Amino acid sequence: MNLIKANKKLIIRYLYTFILSFISVSVFGQIFSTAQNPLSVKWHYISSGGFKIIFPEELEKDARRMANTLPFIYPKIGSGLNRQNTSIPVVLQNRGTVANGFVQLAPKKSEFYATPPQYFDSQDWLNNLAVHELRHIAQFDRLTGGQAKPFPELVYFAYMGAAIPTWFFEGDAVVNETALTYSGRGRQPNWIMPFRTSILEGKKFSYSKAYFGSNKDVTPGYYQTGYLMVANMKETYGKFFSDSLLNDIKKRPVRLYPFSGSLKKFSGENTRQFFLSAQANAEKKWKAQAENSRTENYQSLNKKPAYATNYFLPTRFNKKQILVLKESKTEARHFVLINEDKSEEKLFGIGYQEQPWFSFQNEVLVWDEIRYDPRYKQRSYSVVCSYDFKTKTFKKLTSKSRIFSPGLSADGKKIIAARVDLQNKFNLVEMETSTSKILKTYPNPENQIIQTPSFDKTGNRIAYIGVNEKGKSLILLNGDQKTELIKASRQQLSRPIFMGDKIAFNAHYNGIDNIYSIDIASGKISALTASNYGAFNPAETEDGKFVFNDYKINGYEVSEKSIEEKEPGKDGFVDFASAAEKQENTGNVFENIPDSNFTSKPYHQVLNLFSFHSIIPVIDNEYTFGVELQSNNLLNTMDFYTGAKYHRDLKRFEYTADMSYKALYPVFSVLYRNRPKRTFYKAKNAIQQGDWRENYIKLNASLPLSFNSRNQNYSFTLNAATSFTQRYLPENMPDNFITRLKFPMEYNFTFNHSVNTTERDIAPKWAQILRISYNHQPFDQNLKGKILALESFLYFPGFAKNHSFLASFNYQEATGVNQYATEIATVYGYNSIQAKSKLQNSLLFNYRFPFAFPDWELGPLAYIRNFRAGLFCHYENIGKNTNLGQPKTYGVELNSSLNILRYQPVIDIGTRLVFVNQIYNQNPILEFSFNYSF
Repeated sequence: MNLIKANKKLIIRYLYTFILSFISVSVFGQIFSTAQNPLSVKWHYISSGGFKIIFPEELEKDARRMANTLPFIYPKIGSGLNRQNTSIPVVLQNRGTVANGFVQLAPKKSEFYATPPQYFDSQDWLNNLAVHELRHIAQFDRLTGGQAKPFPELVYFAYMGAAIPTWFFEGDAVVNETALTYSGRGRQPNWIMPFRTSILEGKKFSYSKAYFGSNKDVTPGYYQTGYLMVANMKETYGKFFSDSLLNDIKKRPVRLYPFSGSLKKFSGENTRQFFLSAQANAEKKWKAQAENSRTENYQSLNKKPAYATNYFLPTRFNKKQILVLKESKTEARHFVLINEDKSEEKLFGIGYQEQPWFSFQNEVLVWDEIRYDPRYKQRSYSVVCSYDFKTKTFKKLTSKSRIFSPGLSADGKKIIAARVDLQNKFNLVEMETSTSKILKTYPNPENQIIQTPSFDKTGNRIAYIGVNEKGKSLILLNGDQKTELIKASRQQLSRPIFMGDKIAFNAHYNGIDNIYSIDIASGKISALTASNYGAFNPAETEDGKFVFNDYKINGYEVSEKSIEEKEPGKDGFVDFASAAEKQENTGNVFENIPDSNFTSKPYHQVLNLFSFHSIIPVIDNEYTFGVELQSNNLLNTMDFYTGAKYHRDLKRFEYTADMSYKALYPVFSVLYRNRPKRTFYKAKNAIQQGDWRENYIKLNASLPLSFNSRNQNYSFTLNAATSFTQRYLPENMPDNFITRLKFPMEYNFTFNHSVNTTERDIAPKWAQILRISYNHQPFDQNLKGKILALESFLYFPGFAKNHSFLASFNYQEATGVNQYATEIATVYGYNSIQAKSKLQNSLLFNYRFPFAFPDWELGPLAYIRNFRAGLFCHYENIGKNTNLGQPKTYGVELNSSLNILRYQPVIDIGTRLVFVNQIYNQNPILEFSFNYSF
């Protein structure tokens, strides 16, 4: 991460990175952003009741609304944690098209990504974010006291990650958002559906598997796991149980598993035992619900998946084939044709989507996908793409657009879609497919959030979902006439499609997500499915039937049935947050929000470059340690670090300062070191020790660019750097001691191409990485020398899915002071083998593959996700000392991904046995590796 310098290995940094994995209402799991906005964005701010709301000028209206909302609802949100006031900046982001929100420390802030997604809760989007994120603020304030202390934030942030599992933070927030509103994810059957399905299918989870996930099965995730556990806490022990836990952890911070210890103190059960109790409680309630629900079983038209696999949005391609959007643990998202015999024809992959979506009519296929700005990753677009099955051609219909959920007319000539601008204003737009010309923009004076529109067969009528704070509505447009077929309610209405004079849609009237229809003339609502776990995404066929998604234990499958209308049935939904709702007794916290008038002021980036938040200890190694002051500003445009370290072996101090400015198109950074140095040299047949101090300044300019198109990803990085070293206070140094090293130059270029990967992939199926670097001394005749390095890494598919073959050829030419430098990839075991000549090139072959996914829980010690193996054969100095028949090293390796001590970071441990070519007379080398990721 940009906030963490790679050369520092202190455990507090490890924990800091861990806590960054907190994501709130993200559509996909990502670490919170450290990306930048374009410099052209004009920022303003409003201060209100402890909240400093920083926003682009286009969001003035929403910022004023949040200025009224946040201080008003915070006391109610923080009530159960005894928090009534806070102080925090809130940054509203509007350049992106990926929905998200988070709270962090170091620096303390929250960010709301204001562009609504196409599927979320039945309330206003920013309100949705506010009720969840403010609970995280209350949690943080409860642990830190909310008081200004001398730069403690990174320490607090690290401790929270070590002491408290992520599921508790997120589960507590989801329970709270459900209890304090008439919406909330706790009221959405499809949100908890994977957990319910597995339980009712007799497949219970271990605590670790539910929390950490699996490379083979559908697992609930830590949001859902946390929701069930915290809801059970509230139901059993009352409103203030979360507060008691956090208070006890704060009072007794230094102990192993502080959260589990505090939980056992108040409940008599440790974390694992409490999870099993909550799971048993959920099982009992879900079984009772299932016994009282009238359901049907539907035959799957796809082959039975052996692991988690989704076949999204089935639609008839012809009478014998069904078109779906497929993804699984082994395959990235791509289009597939399912044949009558359940065999599959893979078509092509696509890029990341805000939600799975496509429309197919008359041999034309359209979909939307996210495209990022090459440099400023806070800016992204939702573009419309198409594929013509007649001409076999792809086309990007829109560019730099913010258009979602495109739906085709029956003849494939028109598209209806939802568009949102930078002011968060929604409109329906009608486009011509062949030219992408906007034919009509439909007015939306109420500015409802518009979701998933569709045409009828004539192309004259349009159905879509509208969302506001009152809930979701089903709306029919017939020319300029707008009819609200289903008035705003808390039903999770989605994806309406026309079936003759009726509209089919998703909802959960019986407490389970199913497909319903409404008669346009009479308004009567009927049930079309009665799935055990959930039915979604209908598409009408030509024979009085429809295909749809039926959810089963391994994911979304494809089924088909006749159109038969039945009564919707009684609502049997299990509301686990009902006890918490009664305890809070607030109703909807968004009622009666004040409407005060606020005046915004310009937020000058130049005046807000520094935001000092933490002083932390730093340990480079067993000989070097110190402290560092850190600053990262709120808009991620300036990082600054300064500190002092003590060199125990030299008995002297080093002083450091690093600064990186990231607002411009290139990233500029400067590094300063005032440091002690020591060397040993030969003089008069004796070894002499010499010491000195030096001022070292390094300047760097970097241009990181990346692009994505469908499932292809490209990146380019240009880098140039130079430095100046002034040496002084020499002690016992030779007469020819050089006191100045003047501006050595470094140039680097990297190109990277890859295709999207999956959970099980060790590397992309196809990828190419090319690196060129050149270092020389143009301004210093006393230190002549250069090094040119060329590296290539080429990835190919292996013999089976998720296998990877790497071929890497690397070359370097080094002279003068650089003649013994190593700038290219070396053979395994290189540092343990005595060199016979200077390194000039290397040729590396690696074959790696996963072979087991056990999901073993070894008590509290470890949770093992997978095992992977590899074979390698490496050559060095081809054409000089060896030939292709004699590799320098070869051998085998074994790796495993696991979670240790029930902490969330994924630890990758491995061992490698390296055999050395016989001409070196070297014994086999045993190496070990240790890495972590989030």
